[in-house]
Amino acid sequence: LNARAITDTVHAVYLPYWTFDASVDARWRAESGTYYYEGSGKNRTRKVRWTPAAGELSHAFDDELVCASTGMQRGMLRQVEPFPTDTLVPYDAGYLAGWTVERYQIDLVAAAQHSRQQMMEKLQALCAAQIPGDTYRNLQVDANWANQTFKHILAPVWLMTYVYGSTSYQVVVNGVTGKMAGSRPWSWIKIALLVIAVIIILILVNSD
Repeated sequence: LNARAITDTVHAVYLPYWTFDASVDARWRAESGTYYYEGSGKNRTRKVRWTPAAGELSHAFDDELVCASTGMQRGMLRQVEPFPTDTLVPYDAGYLAGWTVERYQIDLVAAAQHSRQQMMEKLQALCAAQIPGDTYRNLQVDANWANQTFKHILAPVWLMTYVYGSTSYQVVVNGVTGKMAGSRPWSWIKIALLVIAVIIILILVNSD
């Protein structure tokens, strides 16, 4: 890779983000499952006893991030998020010296919809954590949202792109926390040889 990759320079980039705040009061209902067992030995089987369950939950979401750039791989950004928002400072053009700044490519309406989806997924997980028993099914959440606000920020990342063969790969670094994520080529020949070696070892172990 060191010898064959065509590596670009590392770029300092400010990515545009929307952040959203909201408070929510939710009621949930579900079926709570408790495991029990019948039989013994090899005939022992696990079954589930279902009972109705319900509850309430209040939660405040603070600075839910939605990236407004479409030029970055969303999954890779997720790996280096979050960007700390408790140290945000007001905009100053001096901070941008030597950095590339991307324009907002996702508008407020689309970002708000995406943020609501993110918050709803987290809310469902919070409600699921309240369900008693060993498992659950048919979770339904009724949510009332309030105090919804937003702001737009610029988040710093270090970005490098390199080409190996005919494929382009990216590496991104959170400019605040230093957390890294990236993609790289895989040698399918080496992977195949490793799989064959593991199979041979398993055959030898089982034959003993």
